[in-house]
Amino acid sequence: MKGSSTLLLGALTLLCSCGLATGEDSSEFFMEFLQTLLVGSPEELYEGPLGKYNVNADAKAALTELKSCIDGLQPMHKAELIKLLVQVLGSEDDA
Repeated sequence: MKGSSTLLLGALTLLCSCGLATGEDSSEFFMEFLQTLLVGSPEELYEGPLGKYNVNADAKAALTELKSCIDGLQPMHKAELIKLLVQVLGSEDDA
């Protein structure tokens, strides 16, 4: 589990820094990335939020492993993460 947490932290750091470096709204990018990670496929990650980035083979392997970890969560836990995402997205719409 510690390795998965480290992988997740590294991926999130990379994604946030990529979003900030391009001037993109990092919050919007992160929420789209997280939503796709929770309910999409790895291919949808590359076509959607990561579509304009050159994702190398090692990063793709890491993202595939991360997606596999998320898909391996108990359905109840994954549902709670999705509910949290919906709550956050709803609060952004109100702002």
